[in-house]
Amino acid sequence: MNKPDLSLLQDISSPEDVRNLSRNDLKDLAGQLRHHLIEHVSQHGGHLAASLGTVELTIALHYIFNTPEDRLIWDVGHQTYPHKMLTGRRDRMQTMRKLHGLSGFPRREESEYDTFGVGHSSTSISAALGMALANRSLENERKAVAIIGDGAMTAGMAFEALNHAGSLDTNLLVVLNDNKMSISKNVGGLSNYLARILSGRLYSGVREGGKKVLSHMPSMLELARRAEEHMKGMIIPGTLFEELGFNYIGPVDGHDMDSLIDTLSNLKHLKGPQFLHIVTQKGKGYSPAEENPCAFHGISKFDRDTGKTSACADTLPSYTSIFSQWLCDMASADDRLVGITPAMREGSGLVDFSEQFPDRYFDVGIAEQHAVTLAAGLACEGLRPVVAIYSTFLQRAYDQLIHDVALQNLPVMFAIDRAGLVGPDGATHAGSFDLSYLRAIPNMVIMAPADENECRQMLSTGFQHDGPSAVRYPRGSGPGIKPATELDTLPIGKARTCREGVDIVLLAFGCMLSPAIEVGDQLNASVINMRFIKPLDEALLEQISSQNKLLVTLEDNAVAGGAGSGICEFLNSQNIMVPVLQLGLADTFLEQGSREQLLSLSGLDPEHIIQSIMAHPAYQDCKIRQTQVVS
Repeated sequence: MNKPDLSLLQDISSPEDVRNLSRNDLKDLAGQLRHHLIEHVSQHGGHLAASLGTVELTIALHYIFNTPEDRLIWDVGHQTYPHKMLTGRRDRMQTMRKLHGLSGFPRREESEYDTFGVGHSSTSISAALGMALANRSLENERKAVAIIGDGAMTAGMAFEALNHAGSLDTNLLVVLNDNKMSISKNVGGLSNYLARILSGRLYSGVREGGKKVLSHMPSMLELARRAEEHMKGMIIPGTLFEELGFNYIGPVDGHDMDSLIDTLSNLKHLKGPQFLHIVTQKGKGYSPAEENPCAFHGISKFDRDTGKTSACADTLPSYTSIFSQWLCDMASADDRLVGITPAMREGSGLVDFSEQFPDRYFDVGIAEQHAVTLAAGLACEGLRPVVAIYSTFLQRAYDQLIHDVALQNLPVMFAIDRAGLVGPDGATHAGSFDLSYLRAIPNMVIMAPADENECRQMLSTGFQHDGPSAVRYPRGSGPGIKPATELDTLPIGKARTCREGVDIVLLAFGCMLSPAIEVGDQLNASVINMRFIKPLDEALLEQISSQNKLLVTLEDNAVAGGAGSGICEFLNSQNIMVPVLQLGLADTFLEQGSREQLLSLSGLDPEHIIQSIMAHPAYQDCKIRQTQVVS
């Protein structure tokens, strides 16, 4: 790839600089921005394909609208790398997704141009409508523009917002970035011409004036409305959005700078809810990403000339791959199994399952609520649904989890990926709360594996359980315990003692077992792999409480309401008085960084765990303290 002249991009320090360029310069700027984006992600990793598709749109939006005074509200924030580069952050892009660096998503604290924080999808229209209503209340002329796409229109929340916005006389522009051509393929010169005409003042004036004249003749008004709908329906796939109350414009080629600028310029002056449909290509301008946009959605460092990623030193299978293999094995053994995912086929490890068992695989789009209730309906008819979902996304279906699954005690198993600290994606994607929000729900069985084999056993246990269950596991690989080929189960609610020690007991949940064993070796403390967060091994807890002077709970979940809280609740209910040190995630949102960095900052690496134990008052009464040598 030949490196182009980057002189235009290097002179851009804010959108005001973009607005001073000529149209021809804007097209050159798009090429330079696209090159710099590929160069950056190839060296540092990140989200590439979606951002490549929004280069022209980003430039056009900042060119037409007076940002940051006018509000751009982005959806699915991984498409905003060009936005960050044009808003004064180009020189800091190398810090993105790193500790104390730029966020990989829009973040209000980071820039005045990031008007709304984004991590989960389908929030932009609701937020933009709220801003538009505030603008009307405050009687200012500020514009509110929601940019939604990359699958976000599959979520019910987006349509809830559209339904509300269309019923209000509020100045709101929704831009649908359709990067998979899922609504229409009708893109070309005619569509671009029609978009400019339909968004122009002449058409708008005639349309509104005609409504006023015909309003005194109801039958003629209805005839005119139907004629307009039928004409637009023949050439424009916007009937749905028109029925919701929007003036639909498009589809427009999202890589045609002139069409974008003309159309946005017209729409800027129109009153009421407007809907602009643009079609873009995910991965635009970089052939490897165009050919395989999924692989370049979120990617590690790669060779920009070949598109090949750097070799990974870690050859251990990930927990996601363990789940993937288990799912196929269990589906072969039990034809009741069905797999469900809310648009995370690759991320959650369902690719092989979807190919081997296509009739038993359901990708519902970005619709977590529907995914959970769909599973409940399947379970009602005797099937055994497995919902593969990220911890942070399951939060969006909490009501359905309680009312549709747990309340009816249905056998739905949740395979919860990305539990605990996820690293570079930051607070919006961290699975910090699942133990807390799951533990409060009756009928739930909750498990956390300490290694790969235990993960497979727990998945089998949850699948065979006649009620709702959850297996939560972290991103990345485990300690390297090769899983068995059998589909063995575990006795529910039984922990396992891994090390016998003196006076101190480390109660480890899930991936915290490895650091617990290291600490146990240094402090001569007992170590127990708790395995189950609910139900707890109450008999074992009673036994160790009477024989030791300090219990230490370890979890990569919020301390508030987490697994350690469950242990304290049980001890209190039995009037067992023993000191308990709860170690987990503090009552704060952690920033992005490597998983190891975040564990250290949270005090969950061996060194900090030892420091916390030695600082506890109960440690002074332990027999081991006089002879202990801590490295």
